[in-house]
Amino acid sequence: MSDDNKDTAGRPGSGEEDGGRRERVIGTPSPAREKALLAEDDISAPAGVGEQLDEESAKRAERIVATLFLIAFAASVAFIAYFIGWSGRDGGMHGVVRARESNFWLGGTMALSFLAMAIGVTIWVRRLMTSKPIVQERHEMAADEETRAGFTEDFLEGAEDSGITKRPLLRRTLLLAAAPLGLAPLVLLRDLGPLPEKRLRHTFWGEAVKKAQAEGKKGVRLVVDGTNRPLRVSDFSTPGSMITVLPEGIEHDVPEEQVLTQNAKAVTILINVPQEQFKPAKGRENWHINGIVAYSKVCTHVGCPAALYEQTTHHILCPCHQSTFDATDAAKVIFGPAARPLPQLPLAVEDGYIVATSDYHEPVGPSFWERG
Repeated sequence: MSDDNKDTAGRPGSGEEDGGRRERVIGTPSPAREKALLAEDDISAPAGVGEQLDEESAKRAERIVATLFLIAFAASVAFIAYFIGWSGRDGGMHGVVRARESNFWLGGTMALSFLAMAIGVTIWVRRLMTSKPIVQERHEMAADEETRAGFTEDFLEGAEDSGITKRPLLRRTLLLAAAPLGLAPLVLLRDLGPLPEKRLRHTFWGEAVKKAQAEGKKGVRLVVDGTNRPLRVSDFSTPGSMITVLPEGIEHDVPEEQVLTQNAKAVTILINVPQEQFKPAKGRENWHINGIVAYSKVCTHVGCPAALYEQTTHHILCPCHQSTFDATDAAKVIFGPAARPLPQLPLAVEDGYIVATSDYHEPVGPSFWERG
């Protein structure tokens, strides 16, 4: 037997045996599979399929799309109307309740507008555009005159296939729906105002102190947040203690829809710093009571609650971005992104109770442009 039909390893190779049958090398596809892989089957749709529309169905789809575009237009107009006419009433969008209402209407109308337009465009593409195959050949990137002419031709052909030229109802309702969406960003510029004017410079402490002094008192009493119990000096005599307080009467003298807002501005932390370690700032020597000092709880970085206190270091820590303030030294910033100390509240004693004798002398919370 000849070795011509064996490869270098002595196995059957590429030669032919009796009857002309080829020996298949392990790992190669079978002849049947090979034929299937090499077959040039045309899997494309027959010519002309998808190039014609059922005009009755197309008209029905056209009316549905136009209705959706009109809904998008109405929702956009409602967004603008609410933003201009209602959201800014009574001095603007202040308070949690007003913010919730504003988010519901503004977010709902804008979402409805985008959703209706998206569904309309989807139905337009699926039901009103032909589905004939489009072949794009690869050419050089340079756009010569012939390419530009071809683009113009393709663009006009695409516009014709989309139906935007021969279906004026769709074209007009689409433009109508898109127009308010283009104006919406300009309307949102109104959200930069109205200007806060003096409202960010004062808290309810000032009003409460004025009311108390009008009644012949030295100041307004500090009450424990959550229980509204007036705080005596004897109740807060342990060095290292910290508690959150508010001005007395805030829940009664403020309109219900403004209570949360006023609480957020007036919330204060009361700390008992060892008197021998306390270093009052110049001009604030009588703002504390034997080391009992009050600072705004609103961090001067972005307004998070600076509610953590380390008794050993006497540091006030904001958990959001780790701004750290020194409670023994007028709450000066010793670490973190905060740019200024926590505002300090002047304190005094009246009939054994801790009272505030004035509002904060500087705005609480983050800095703002008009702060000066």
